[in-house]
Amino acid sequence: MSKKVLVIGSGGREHALCEALAASAQVAEVFCAPGNGGIGAVATCVPDLLLTDHERLAQFALEKRIDLTVVGPEGPLVGGIVDVFRGHGLVIFGPDKAGAQLEGSKVFAKRLMARHNVPTAGYFEFTDLEAARAHIAQQEWWPIVVKVDGLAAGKGVTVCLGPREAVAAIDEAMETKRFGDAGSRVIVEEFLRGEEASVHAITDGDTLLMLPTAQDHKAIFDGDKGPNTGGMGAYSPAPVVEGEMLARVERTILVPMLDALKHEGITYRGVLFAGLMITRGGPRVIEFNARFGDPETEVMLPRLRGDFYEMLYAAATGRLADLASGPDVDPRPCVGVVMAAEGYPGNYAVGKPIYGLEDAEALADVRVYHAGTRQRDDGGVSTAGGRVLCVSALGASFQAARDRAYTATAHIRWEGAYKRTDIAHRAIGREATA
Repeated sequence: MSKKVLVIGSGGREHALCEALAASAQVAEVFCAPGNGGIGAVATCVPDLLLTDHERLAQFALEKRIDLTVVGPEGPLVGGIVDVFRGHGLVIFGPDKAGAQLEGSKVFAKRLMARHNVPTAGYFEFTDLEAARAHIAQQEWWPIVVKVDGLAAGKGVTVCLGPREAVAAIDEAMETKRFGDAGSRVIVEEFLRGEEASVHAITDGDTLLMLPTAQDHKAIFDGDKGPNTGGMGAYSPAPVVEGEMLARVERTILVPMLDALKHEGITYRGVLFAGLMITRGGPRVIEFNARFGDPETEVMLPRLRGDFYEMLYAAATGRLADLASGPDVDPRPCVGVVMAAEGYPGNYAVGKPIYGLEDAEALADVRVYHAGTRQRDDGGVSTAGGRVLCVSALGASFQAARDRAYTATAHIRWEGAYKRTDIAHRAIGREATA
């Protein structure tokens, strides 16, 4: 028990990563840069280290003799933090800048999938505004989806029911430059019908280690209504992609994509996260991500048994095949309910004192992950973001896990707290008719 770990990020995903890594028998100390108001319970937060200052983060890792760095959010990966760390001889879990294009550029990912026959939505790409408008004018089938090419904090995807919405989405990206350079290229793609699922695998570039499946709820309101958010809750496993369907995803999507990256000369070490639509014709890729999902991580990791540090270190050092077996997974489902600030994903207030955290955390099989919080000088915790907490619970069934999660959220209060009331409704519906 002598290893030191650095986790980069400040959300609920990073809280879950820190907790899982701290539980390893090999890990003596976990640092988190910058961290948040709850991560300090399992790691030493370093709030003065900025996600964008890759060189300073690397120097911190050198000074503290960090054995493994784990990158949470996509921004530093796309910005090349892994290249900087490896340049200093540091071990870091995550793809390099070339590999992170899989998330950083939807055009890169789409072209790669097209060349290597990975099933995804049909698409057209545009760098010329008038050409994109002309394409919309000729469109016969609706809805369609407009996506900006680069990172846009989850706001660069628009489902368009008709030409007016589609032209507005294109103009917003390419003419008014709402997303900056990220919108200089856009994709117009077919709308996929089915049920979404999230599939994560850890890889060292050659071997895949499958993690528990998950499904998240992106819409702000019950019934999956209203604008999309970063995620209002999640559950694991995702019944729609279990069993033979998961084997099919690995065989027809993950393995071919890993081969495609190798064909491009990219040794991809990190998380290969496929956001999928399970259609009548089988699984198809909505998008690839180069990091752990949020809030999926907060329901996957409570189910994951075994040494998480060992898994990530083996992947980061190219020795994943040396692990004796795949991860042991708790068979019980996990449901996570996000508690958000009133007004999210639009304007919201911060600095609201949070009460009842200790009562919720005292419940059996419950974890309270902090996403947007800060520690006050008096020792209390206040809100500091739109998504404030993710309350996750294990249970003998989806219904039991959800009941436990909502029981825990009932203990937590602050002025303007908001949550959906129907997380995991699809899984519970399946469970009721099974």
